[in-house]
Amino acid sequence: MGFLRAALASTLLLAAADATLEPIIMKGSKFFTKSGDQFFLKGIAYQQEAGTGPGGATSGSNTYVDPLANEKTCKRDVPILEKLGVNAIRTYAINPDSDHSACMKLLDDAGIYVIADLGEPALSINRDDPSWNVELFDRYKSVIDNLGQYSNVIGFFAGNEVTNNATNTGASAYVKAATRDTKKYIADKMAKGGRWMGVGYAANDDAEIRVHMAQYFNCGDQDEAIDYWGYNIYSWCGKSSFEKSGYDVQVEFFSNYSVPVFFAEYGCNTVGGAEGRLWDDTTALYSDQMTGVFSGGIVYMFHEEENDYGVVKVTGDTAKTLKNYDVLRTKLAAVEPSSTAMSAYQPTNSPAACPPVSENWKVAKAMPPTPDSDLCDCMFKSLSCAPASNLAEKDYGDIFGYICENDEKACAGIKRDTEAGVYGPYSMCNPKEQLGHVLDAYYNNQNKGSYACDFDGAAKVQTSPKVESSCEVSLDQASSAVAVVATATGNASGTGSSSGSDSSTSDSAAPGFMPSGPIVTLGNMAIGLYVLVAMGAGAAMVAL
Repeated sequence: MGFLRAALASTLLLAAADATLEPIIMKGSKFFTKSGDQFFLKGIAYQQEAGTGPGGATSGSNTYVDPLANEKTCKRDVPILEKLGVNAIRTYAINPDSDHSACMKLLDDAGIYVIADLGEPALSINRDDPSWNVELFDRYKSVIDNLGQYSNVIGFFAGNEVTNNATNTGASAYVKAATRDTKKYIADKMAKGGRWMGVGYAANDDAEIRVHMAQYFNCGDQDEAIDYWGYNIYSWCGKSSFEKSGYDVQVEFFSNYSVPVFFAEYGCNTVGGAEGRLWDDTTALYSDQMTGVFSGGIVYMFHEEENDYGVVKVTGDTAKTLKNYDVLRTKLAAVEPSSTAMSAYQPTNSPAACPPVSENWKVAKAMPPTPDSDLCDCMFKSLSCAPASNLAEKDYGDIFGYICENDEKACAGIKRDTEAGVYGPYSMCNPKEQLGHVLDAYYNNQNKGSYACDFDGAAKVQTSPKVESSCEVSLDQASSAVAVVATATGNASGTGSSSGSDSSTSDSAAPGFMPSGPIVTLGNMAIGLYVLVAMGAGAAMVAL
């Protein structure tokens, strides 16, 4: 794998040297080319079987087709994209171990930039069980490493409609943490001679939370906030207008936004399907009514599929343009957005204030910790009590359920409470490492009684735990953090309890709240009425 990555890096550097497109940069709420011309996105979503679209719907499949890894396909499609008149594509999942040099060169030659989502179907932030952990961060960094060496990559999305209604606002804390850490990763590369690439978020248009969403991702330390805001909006349907579609409301709201805003998806199909689209929204988007605030948009989508949003129908190896492709092509060719030179533009907008915790917004300002595999490894090697080597992951939940029910402080290190803004330092470790921390904390809290590290053979006392000298400082800091979490009470709005028993609380491998109720017996092991079923990226609460 190391040799492959090295070979890819060498190939990518050569590709970058041959690049013809200027890198895109950000200044205030606008995009510019490196030479100073304002840049408007005229994009289209380009990923077959993306499993996305309005509402952030997914196909349920963990498979995906990397749209930039097949040179033959790119040779077929890039000329169609170029003829359409787009200058950017959005991809939803790429394989960071694949070679994208051929497709990226074809796109570059056609004058087309790329904005790429960092996740993929099986490895992204899940709104129903959100986490930000080592495995996810490794995935995100690998995508940046792979695509980031091409000058026609504008940047990335840390998430797409992860929070999509008021019931799952807590998931946004993990997406913003991902934004913070990926931006820092890019900044470190810039310090070594790399170039700027943005990290943003693509949000749906939910009237109940859209204001809080836009404020939250833009507020606070700008090193941790989004570089741009992508808006997935499908409100202009059929014969509509600037006012009827609500575009006027969006322009007014974002007129004071401090970073670029654009449509990350648009193209309503509720009137006549894909082929009934008139693309009058395209004309409006690049008109003087909007270009002072919005930096263009990305049409949904290139491929015509079951969801009926495409402009091109692919059958086998043949791609055929559809009627609404021709309409869109005509509209794009006619737009002439008013622009300003970077040298003449002086930003005046300021970042938004962070929204307060409320009934419909259960996210405090504090974010989850940065994933640190070294810390997790140091912690696991230092344990006096650890999971047995033959313990199956499906059995973790029983142990978590019992310990967190009966010794809340033992689970402090993995606690995650978005409403209170309280996170254990080991909440970003993998399930086995988190279980090890909980077992060890319980064992020590029980004065190392032999019964406290047994669980019918599921746990074992370690005969020679070790703390390497390189781990001492980080483990001491983590221990202090655990002590703080263990005594943390309430939430940011002052309406919660120390149990954190609200809908915004969760744990990647243990309950964020400690369930009460009768203790039942399963073999010789007591568990709570609620247990956890450990899963790959986290765990979910189920009733026995």
